Amino acid sequence: MAVAKFQKKNINYTDDGSGKVIVLLHGFTESLKIWTGFATQLSKKYRVITIDLPGHGKSDCVGKVHTMDLLADVVFSVLKKLKVGKCLMVGHSMGGYVMLAFAEKYPEHLRGISLFHSHCFADTVAEQVNRSRTIAVVNQDKFSYVAQFIPSLFPVEVHKKFSKQIELMIRRAAKMEREGVVAALEGMKIRKDQSELLKSTPLPVMFILGQKDSRAPIPRLWEMIAMPAVSETLMLRECGHMGYIEAPQETLNALTGFARKVL
Repeated sequence: MAVAKFQKKNINYTDDGSGKVIVLLHGFTESLKIWTGFATQLSKKYRVITIDLPGHGKSDCVGKVHTMDLLADVVFSVLKKLKVGKCLMVGHSMGGYVMLAFAEKYPEHLRGISLFHSHCFADTVAEQVNRSRTIAVVNQDKFSYVAQFIPSLFPVEVHKKFSKQIELMIRRAAKMEREGVVAALEGMKIRKDQSELLKSTPLPVMFILGQKDSRAPIPRLWEMIAMPAVSETLMLRECGHMGYIEAPQETLNALTGFARKVL
């Protein structure tokens, strides 16, 4: 692991392998550690960069509100430091929102993008209200929130199967500073709809989605996957929000195949 600076704050990242570049962005309450297995395999053929987004993992907070545009600037600053020209970027959940903001601001640095259990839509008014309620809960009892939130990312019927992974995720998320959790929630609450970006981008897009994803607007996913001019979709019928845990080989194979096409 290494450290870059953004506005005098520390941003933690890894940089392994060589050749054409794949950048992996984690989701809310996660860290770059979620990609360890994927990075190990992908770095045999590619240069793989993973980043702890601000307030997550070992990276500092960079503001009271981590907007998706701000996080995209953080990602860009790391890639600039590492002299990355173009890359394939993959974003899990919130990482997908950051990736779309990056695609809007820095499209010349991308060869393709992958929304990994993520989507292009803004929060609805009801979802924004729920985010505000969540922020209030986090400010009162962060650990209780994390302990309830993490299991909800998996279908109930697989909780026992993945109990060790869920427990590890809870322990890691519990180490986050409250300010980092709140800054991310505030940023997601006000993120913009990126439907027009997906409709207009010439970039190849890969969607990796789970039909049992409680965090996805399932009825609208079919609308989304029809937006890009060039796209492919892996729809996992029995999967929730955590394909890198629930279906690691299928999702890794899909990303590997996509990388071969776009890099």
